[in-house]
Amino acid sequence: MSLILEVKDLHVRYGKVEAVHGASLKVEAGKIVTVIGPNGAGKSTMLNAIMGALPVTGSADGRVVYLGRDLGGVPVEGRVARGMCLVPEKRELFASMSVEDNLLLGAYRRKKAGEKNFLDQMDVVYSLFGRLKERAKQQAGTLSGGERQMLAVGRALMAKPQLLMLDEPSLGLAPLITKEIFHIISDLRKTGVATLLIEQNARAALQVADYAYVIETGDIQIEGPAAELANNPKVIETYLGLAKKTG
Repeated sequence: MSLILEVKDLHVRYGKVEAVHGASLKVEAGKIVTVIGPNGAGKSTMLNAIMGALPVTGSADGRVVYLGRDLGGVPVEGRVARGMCLVPEKRELFASMSVEDNLLLGAYRRKKAGEKNFLDQMDVVYSLFGRLKERAKQQAGTLSGGERQMLAVGRALMAKPQLLMLDEPSLGLAPLITKEIFHIISDLRKTGVATLLIEQNARAALQVADYAYVIETGDIQIEGPAAELANNPKVIETYLGLAKKTG
């Protein structure tokens, strides 16, 4: 499998406080890699550093290599243009615009670049998210939480990314909707996109991922195939608890 993303010895600081301590990870083409850990462990900080989207108070050291190229000094816009896409936990949709128009905005960069087939992902998105097709003319602000998450992911896919990064996609969603969202995330393999999934819901993440990393207080503590981590005693005790056998 070809390597899409390799993060090497990533340190992230806010002023004098270091939030991520030498994290390293890899994401291969067509694979789902998850980073799980408690709230405040550094998951979203690491994702923002990979995307080059740290706030002005933040700084990062280490290497982010994407498609074989070191992204040191490349701004967010340059990373997006190379095929990286981040779906933030706040989703950041245009509430007063229709579902369809939000999706069209996702393809804007490709249209601006002169791609004639810049809408070729619309059918892919509608096949993954049938509910979005049903609500194509509906205002995004009227959608349920689960539908808004579907739209956020769908809009990202319109950019035809090679690397899709999802920050806490289950945040604020009911258990049944979470299950549906993760089923769709699993289906992303069919599109060939590499997926980096940051998630606090360890059970759901480990069920869909190929490989997993556990981060605690800024340090990668455990890594391995997701199925192995799902049976790791420490992971079970800390993140899955007694409900493991029911999931």
